Amino acid sequence: MNAEVRLLKTAAETALAENFAAAKRALPGAAAVAVLREEAFRQFETQGLPHRRVEEWKYTDLRALMREARPLADVPDAAAKARAKDAGAMLASIEARRVVFVDGAFVPELSDLAGLEPGLAIRSLAETLAAGDASVAAHLGKVVPTADIAVALNTAFMGDGAVIWIAQDATLARPIHLVFTNSGARPASIFTRSLVVIEKGARAMLVESHEGAANDNQVNAALELVVGEGAHVDHIKITGAGAGALHVSTLMAAIGAGARFNEFLFTTGAAVVRNQVFVRFDGAGTIAGIRGASLLKGRQHADTTVVADHAIGGSTSREVFKSVLDDEGRSVFQGKIIVRPKAQKTDAKMATHALLLSETAEADNKPELEIYADDVQCGHGATTGALDEDLLFYLKARGIPTKEAEALLIEAFVGEAVEGIEHAGLRDALMGQVTAWLKARG
Repeated sequence: MNAEVRLLKTAAETALAENFAAAKRALPGAAAVAVLREEAFRQFETQGLPHRRVEEWKYTDLRALMREARPLADVPDAAAKARAKDAGAMLASIEARRVVFVDGAFVPELSDLAGLEPGLAIRSLAETLAAGDASVAAHLGKVVPTADIAVALNTAFMGDGAVIWIAQDATLARPIHLVFTNSGARPASIFTRSLVVIEKGARAMLVESHEGAANDNQVNAALELVVGEGAHVDHIKITGAGAGALHVSTLMAAIGAGARFNEFLFTTGAAVVRNQVFVRFDGAGTIAGIRGASLLKGRQHADTTVVADHAIGGSTSREVFKSVLDDEGRSVFQGKIIVRPKAQKTDAKMATHALLLSETAEADNKPELEIYADDVQCGHGATTGALDEDLLFYLKARGIPTKEAEALLIEAFVGEAVEGIEHAGLRDALMGQVTAWLKARG
């Protein structure tokens, strides 16, 4: 006799089902989008929250970490908007065009949409779905398809986000800064979905920051990014203080032939963070740098999961991630380079480095190569260790106090990753955050 084994639903899974049943009729989108939502939620109901027996989630057991599911966030009121008026201030010096979302909802009065450059269009996802925009609906879930459960939940619940279209050969004079802030009114679940399409030959920098009041929010954010042939695109994601007790973010990017693409993930905030990056290289001649830095303390947990999929040959990718861990901080790096049979002449390398500042900190590194072509140059590496005692001795012998000497070495360690960012003002802003983190460490 065959017996079907089913996992009992957790309180969080039950609450998510109740939340979806109550909210799905009010979520934006026409019939086709409603079907997409239903299919995504059925996928979640079949598999449940990912847990340690799911290989891709073995180090970040969402089923255990997510004891309950918060109710969906309310539409921000005047008080919530007032609390968010200074959101993104840490990047004021880069003079970016701000697009502000409070508790997952677009707030035009806090955004800078006046005088858009020729070839640039910015709208809210909720607005485009409510209007039945077929071009937007046609991209959702199709840029880089994935069976990931966090993405399925995002698809089911997506409420608002940015829709940005940059026309062929357009060059943006200013970065676009997507500001996602939590007002702290009450603990809530926030599901944002953004779509950015950058056409052939265009050039743009997109900065995405997540911050807000300290609270128990659960954030699930996703960005679908299309980079056309010959385009030059930089995307920087900053997860700062108040980004939520649980913060799961997914980038799904399709990169065209001859494009240049730079991705940088910077994490200092939230109790539990999972940054997922799924990048597919669809043409020859692409050059990509996927980098990041995490600074963790207390019992913070940050998981960076990267899949670089070389579907066509002749492209180059470099992945470099660095983590600084104090107290009981834990970093996870799971990186996979896939080289498909038609991707001959691929040049792809991946490295992750963790710096442990305490005996109770932990770093889990799992770089992988999955190669189906024979004329490639691929490699990966991982290191974990403490501060170099010889270098510390050298600095202290010259009269530098211990804490200052440690700070200098840590700044140099993180700086090697940050220096890959092309925008000088943004590099300075992030290194300023590193300095502030070190000062708070004492």
